[in-house]
Amino acid sequence: MKNERTKQEEKRAFENKIPGKGLSRRSFFKYMGAGIATYFVWTDYLASGILTTNEDNFPASDQLSSWIHLSASGEITVFTGKVEVGQNIRTSLTQVVAEELFLPVSSITLVMGDTQLTPYDRGTYGSLTTPQMAPILRKAAANLREMLLQQARQEWKLGEISLDMEQGMIQHPNNGKKLSYGDLAKGKNLLQKMDEDVPTIEPSKWKISGTSVPKVNGRDFITGKHRYVSDMVLPDMLYGKVLRPPVQGAKLKRANTDKAASIPGVQVVRDGDFIGVAAKNSRTAAMALASIEADWERSSQVSRDQLFDHLVSSAEKGETINPQVSRAFEEAAHKIEQDFEVQYIAHVPLEPRAGLAQWTGDKLEVWTGTQRPFGVQEELERAFNLPGEQIRVYMPDTGSGYGGKHTGEAGIEAAILSKATGQPVKVNWTREEEFKWAYFRPAGLIKVKGAASEQGITSWEFHNYNSGGAGIDLPYIGSNKHQEYHRSDTPLRQGSYRALASTANVFAMESTINDLAGKLGADPLQFRLNNLDNDRLEAVIKAAAVEFGWKRTKTNGNHGFGMACGAVKGGFVATFAEIAVHPESREMKIIKAVTAFECGAIINPRHLESQVTGCVLQGLGGALFESVDFKNGDISNAFLSSYRVPRFKDVPDMKVILVNRKDLPSSGAGEAPIVCIAPAIRNAIDDAVGVKINRLPMLPSGIVPEG
Repeated sequence: MKNERTKQEEKRAFENKIPGKGLSRRSFFKYMGAGIATYFVWTDYLASGILTTNEDNFPASDQLSSWIHLSASGEITVFTGKVEVGQNIRTSLTQVVAEELFLPVSSITLVMGDTQLTPYDRGTYGSLTTPQMAPILRKAAANLREMLLQQARQEWKLGEISLDMEQGMIQHPNNGKKLSYGDLAKGKNLLQKMDEDVPTIEPSKWKISGTSVPKVNGRDFITGKHRYVSDMVLPDMLYGKVLRPPVQGAKLKRANTDKAASIPGVQVVRDGDFIGVAAKNSRTAAMALASIEADWERSSQVSRDQLFDHLVSSAEKGETINPQVSRAFEEAAHKIEQDFEVQYIAHVPLEPRAGLAQWTGDKLEVWTGTQRPFGVQEELERAFNLPGEQIRVYMPDTGSGYGGKHTGEAGIEAAILSKATGQPVKVNWTREEEFKWAYFRPAGLIKVKGAASEQGITSWEFHNYNSGGAGIDLPYIGSNKHQEYHRSDTPLRQGSYRALASTANVFAMESTINDLAGKLGADPLQFRLNNLDNDRLEAVIKAAAVEFGWKRTKTNGNHGFGMACGAVKGGFVATFAEIAVHPESREMKIIKAVTAFECGAIINPRHLESQVTGCVLQGLGGALFESVDFKNGDISNAFLSSYRVPRFKDVPDMKVILVNRKDLPSSGAGEAPIVCIAPAIRNAIDDAVGVKINRLPMLPSGIVPEG
């Protein structure tokens, strides 16, 4: 075993390390300038018990997580590896710091997602930024505040007395003299590890957090000043295009690039099966790519009409089911057994993938829109056999991710072309490439068996094939349950999507719960409340029901009311929908949708409302229209003209109710609100015309089937 002296030496050596690429205490202030700073390591937060040690979602425990620096001129700079993908987290995290330092949001600069400047972070996903990073930055800012107060006491030779802070100034309690934060930082090289026990401001006393502060840099987005990667230009930059197979799974047999190489200004790059071109403008690059003659070997693959049989037949063997679950189902008077089909859908981000790369000797810089800049850095390390210190990834605030930008394909392609040509190269994916070669939300088949009596749910058996295990746990009371996710072979490339599999699982779950209520002749809302033991979920159900007017009379016989609820990733949501089905055409129209949402203490109400609204609107697509059509690896609807997303005419009268729990920690909101719109609509259709639709999307043609 290590002796105590060795342990202390190792501890001191580690604490001499601060964020960035191997910066020491000495080089930190040389790099950042004089001032006062505080930093934090994951080890301390693990010890607090707030985070779990899931190795798939968590950085190494000795990684630095965040830091805040106050310069001698009074500038506050905050560093985090999280990124902004349209969820307005830049604003809310800045609010958290401003609150603890008694400063306006405009006085704080937040540096995000730059692998050379920010601490390591696994990525921005899973609605984890607010529950994980906000408390860390809050405590780091509070530590800086306490350091400043202590410096002021020393300056004025005061004891441990209370001092007032406001707008970057600390006031003497007796003579009214003031010291600015910058004054206290001058000539200092103070770097302090964060104290986990530092007091923070209670949500009930927030003045900046909890308010609808406008989006940081919002004006730049409105005026077009902000530059996305697809907008960026470097001196002598070339535009790149990459040869891709005609269908998924095809392998290159032969390629003739002579015509492409003969076009003036075109450089052809070939590295194994990778073939790309680079030119002075994108049009020339596209012409060069089109002139390449390539032969491909295709193989037979699972097509859409074989999908669900394949997912079940290729699934991993399941767990043994408790006989009591099956026995309770067989003995029940009221029971349902049904399957739910969930198609692959695309992310359809506003900004397709883009990457810009530049080599300087053996050092590589890459700009790309990604939710995982450090993950992209690691991909580049493997692709070029380079140490991470020689690779810098920048992530400018980007145009949406929805879980679809965890990987760095465009950045890697740009780097390959840049290395070969010796010039900066930008690769912008087309909308068609985004549809065909990005990964999809997983398809799935869900098998459900449920039974209930007047006393409650007596049996519940739930199997998800391929879609995923997120949100699979039944929130309702019931003693006989079996819930299981079965991994399957997926014909198409799949990956993360907003709320992961929760959307599919909640759809199947809330549809079946609604059907069980119908079997019993019970009110669907009251049936849920009778079987819940979760005050947070009950609160959003009741709030949405009141706003919606659940007990009101329907306009006519073709109108239907439906509801659904769910608890996902620390968020609690309930959605109520009113629909109408035309008696002759069978076209369905959503009249009204009300969503109540609760995620603890609200940091920015306006931005939270936007998140909830965006979730519901995106959820309309997966609920009604969106699906990937494929046959033998060919994606046949890889255009917005053939892939149906929600349009303005599809948007109902919408209302968002925010339930603010200042007594609870803030959670994320980027995912949970999406999960209830589909089952709420499904249940409303059933209520209107007696048709139960157990598939997603439900109405790709917009027509409700006959009952």
